[in-house]
Amino acid sequence: MDEIANTAEGPVRGIRRADGSHAFLGIPYAAPPTGKRRFQPPQPVTPWTEPLDATAYGPTPQRRPEDNAIIPEPSVPGTATLNLNVFTPALHGSAPVLVWIHGGGYSAGSSASPWYDGASFTRDGVVLVTISYRLGFDGFGVIDGVPDNRGVRDWIAALEWVQRNIASFGGDPGRVTIAGQSAGGGAVLTLFGIPAAQHLFHAGISISGALGDLPRERARARSELLASMVGCEPTLEGFRGVKERALTRRQFEASLLGKKGLAATTATLTDGLPWGPVIDGDLITRPTVDSFAAGNGAGKPLMLGATDDEFTMIFDNAPRALRWVPVPFALRVVEKTGVLRRRWRRSNRARRGAGPALGRFVTDRIFRSLVVRVAETRREAGTWVYRFAWSSPVNGWSHHCLDVPFWFDCLHEEHVAKMTGAHPPQSLASEMHSAAVAFVTSGDPGWPAWRSEPGITRIFGDQPALSRSAYDDALPLV
Repeated sequence: MDEIANTAEGPVRGIRRADGSHAFLGIPYAAPPTGKRRFQPPQPVTPWTEPLDATAYGPTPQRRPEDNAIIPEPSVPGTATLNLNVFTPALHGSAPVLVWIHGGGYSAGSSASPWYDGASFTRDGVVLVTISYRLGFDGFGVIDGVPDNRGVRDWIAALEWVQRNIASFGGDPGRVTIAGQSAGGGAVLTLFGIPAAQHLFHAGISISGALGDLPRERARARSELLASMVGCEPTLEGFRGVKERALTRRQFEASLLGKKGLAATTATLTDGLPWGPVIDGDLITRPTVDSFAAGNGAGKPLMLGATDDEFTMIFDNAPRALRWVPVPFALRVVEKTGVLRRRWRRSNRARRGAGPALGRFVTDRIFRSLVVRVAETRREAGTWVYRFAWSSPVNGWSHHCLDVPFWFDCLHEEHVAKMTGAHPPQSLASEMHSAAVAFVTSGDPGWPAWRSEPGITRIFGDQPALSRSAYDDALPLV
């Protein structure tokens, strides 16, 4: 059955589901970023009067299938890529709202994943909004004469849409929680640190957050190298003269700034993510954790955490010879500072073998140490920390993305069993999803805040359920 909701831009036609909830898919929150709007900040849509069909997912900024992606995130063709999806339990009322920002290293990912369907949240009285945003160079490249951080500005434009319109979908604009995983978790932290965005949300959940915080000159150098690779001038008109596909194909290579071999392998640790939020001196004026130290976002509840072995699995297929490399020598590949290597090894002596040690070091450097840095910087603010410790029987690791179907309570969805095995624990999904719903509803997930007991962490998938030492092995890198 079709349902009509009225937005400030015009009416939209969605779907009434069998459980009585409603889904509105592919609603544009900004005009298509094409033609003269390409590489510009998000522009207003042209209003409409007839009901807009919102019964199928809209076009995605991700243009091609990512066959190796852990989470199934489809690519949908089309130009109106700045769109969002609303899942609501009822069109009337004032339910809390969760806005989901997908991951993908700021260069991939899609809001059209079946894992991000809002059924479990609408069942529990929460409105879920999932948003798309410009990726890679289109969203985060530096071009003189146009604003930086176009992808960040897309997040803000989507949140402004929520403030204008979510009441028409039964949501409360005064109770908006932003959430995301990986790059999406980094987006949450980035938005917490931006003064101009504070009025758009009231709480946040950062799941395995990965920050951008790229220096502008580094992003500019990558952008200029990309221009030379595709044969254009590094100007607005030069980039506009190149097809999007050509830029997408070369953008990762350009981000390496000519590094090859071992240097290319460790580039993310030394130079940051290929593309992502840039410290532009305008929208983002300083590194995110420094913004927290200055008090930004201090009045907003934040829940954050990471899995035990985010990227340990990437070394599972490393050459067999790596097994015979002593751990102290292997760590030199990813960390040049001897003092840091030695400190970290003292806290991680249980790590046997070069592959697991390298994987945990990368996990600690990018993800787990950031959890502690944020929690400590926000020590006087409302901050709740968790750790996801359940290991997949498929590969033995508590790896990146493994926790997402538990948070969404969607263990039955396609592709989940490939990652979790045939019988993932539903009780764990119920615990985690309930904590997320409690946080969105009340600002408290149900365990002590970091400020009340520094170091206190809720452990999902292992015992004890509460610990004050869950992140001690990452402390040397904080």
